[in-house]
Amino acid sequence: MRILLIASAYNSMTQRVHAELADRGHEVSVELALGDEVIRDAAGRYDPDLIIAPMLTAAIPEDIWSAWHCFIVHPGPRGDRGPSSLDWAIMGGAGRWGVTVLQANAEMDAGDIWASVEFAMTGDSKSSVYRTEVADAAVEAVLLAVARFASGRYRPEPLDYRRPGVWGRLRPPCRQADRRIDWPAERTGAVLAKLRAADSSPGVLDQIGGTEYYLGGGYRKTTCAVSQGRSWPSGMAPSAGRPPTGRCGSRSCAPARRPAGPRRSSCPPRSRCVNHSADAWTACPRFSRR
Repeated sequence: MRILLIASAYNSMTQRVHAELADRGHEVSVELALGDEVIRDAAGRYDPDLIIAPMLTAAIPEDIWSAWHCFIVHPGPRGDRGPSSLDWAIMGGAGRWGVTVLQANAEMDAGDIWASVEFAMTGDSKSSVYRTEVADAAVEAVLLAVARFASGRYRPEPLDYRRPGVWGRLRPPCRQADRRIDWPAERTGAVLAKLRAADSSPGVLDQIGGTEYYLGGGYRKTTCAVSQGRSWPSGMAPSAGRPPTGRCGSRSCAPARRPAGPRRSSCPPRSRCVNHSADAWTACPRFSRR
């Protein structure tokens, strides 16, 4: 079968789907979704039997999905909709999650369901879950959806929240206001979940010594001693800045850049760089430039 993959980036998910389909004898072409005209040109030139979007951050044009069958790989269970599925799942402490292959239509993430595969959440960071559990489930769901499409006999399921097994819901984009950490009030598990959900991008926006930084790479600390001169979030004193149930750290911090503002390229001085800890702040072992 001739399959056109369209993706916002040739990331690990797109590469994995590409390789798995090609290994099974399908003719696969890949096109980066750099605009509607690029997608139209690729579809018209390749004339595929099926279009699949393993990772897409923009809607497929109506004249494309109305002319070709277009499958969207969505990192959420049946019924889940929205651009921040994994973020909400990790922040909400979901024990199970899923990947759904659905048909593109006029309503985002609301098309007919061709396949859905669930998996157990591991408590890891978003990037780790995406590259392992989500990728494995996505490949399984895509191969199942392609086989069902190729048979010509399968009828996809319309999205119906009254059906058993449809337990997702429409969720809004996850904003920095949703990720904000209330250091004296939130439990350590909730702090870690927010840091893990924002892993790699965008990070959790916070303040260190009056300067805004994006934090990531959350982990639980077992021992920590308060050191003089270390910064606390939003200028809080150590007694007011420790979460009530333990300690946690952040392995990275990237300086925030405001519109029209200068690019910052370094962490705070080591005496003020933090491993966002519940009981003390220690030197950050690494940071990323933003």
